[in-house]
Amino acid sequence: MNFKKLTIAAAIVAMTSLSAIAPVYALQAAAPAADAAAPAAEPAPAAPAAVVSDAPVPNQYSLGHLWEEGDWISKAILISLAIMSAGTWYIFFTKWVDQQRILGQASAVEKKFWTSATLNEGVDKLPKDSVFRGIAEAGLKASTGGTTLVGMSDWIGMTLTRQLEDANARLQGGIAFLGSVGSVSPFVGLLGTVMGILNALIAIGVSGQASIDQVAGPVGEALIMTALGLGVAVPAVLLYNYLIRRNKMITEKLRAFAGDLQAYLISKSK
Repeated sequence: MNFKKLTIAAAIVAMTSLSAIAPVYALQAAAPAADAAAPAAEPAPAAPAAVVSDAPVPNQYSLGHLWEEGDWISKAILISLAIMSAGTWYIFFTKWVDQQRILGQASAVEKKFWTSATLNEGVDKLPKDSVFRGIAEAGLKASTGGTTLVGMSDWIGMTLTRQLEDANARLQGGIAFLGSVGSVSPFVGLLGTVMGILNALIAIGVSGQASIDQVAGPVGEALIMTALGLGVAVPAVLLYNYLIRRNKMITEKLRAFAGDLQAYLISKSK
């Protein structure tokens, strides 16, 4: 009986202890859950919205940017290349027009001069600004004037040769400029490139930073000078060769006309 009473008393004490401890464990288990749920309840801070600008990004490799950011040396080189290019095209068009006019006069000589009854009539049929008319008038004057120092044939030949030399000099006038531009403009552009790279290296050395964006921009702008120099030189060389080739063709026509005229005048003077 005493053992039974002790057992019952021990059970009562154990149940009392469990009932007292259970709320404490419940509170301790609920606390971490509440702490874990608390941050989730707070709203997260909104990320700042990206600002989109509609302003155009300047092109660092354009002529406008090069002119605005370049120093006086770069501007002087750009002006020099522009003058060379403008002069090249102006001389080409003016000389081409002159050559076309002389070629047209050569056709008129075949149709009007040599089909005339007399030499004076043939001269009158040619235009007053014709190169062939100037040669014909000089030859006609030499055949009527005469000289006792040299023979008539030599005198007429020397007179016509001087007229041919004057005509060739007028044909060649200005074409040498194209050859000079074709030879010099690449070096002018290269000078601009060298000065641009030098300025870029100086700026990088002063800043102490050699990132790719600081190197690519200035060097790219400097290389534009070389491209411009080649862009001026290549057309100048091509146009120079084209005009020289046409001048040779015109010179042959003038020389053939002078030779035929000399033979005609000598035959008439005998």
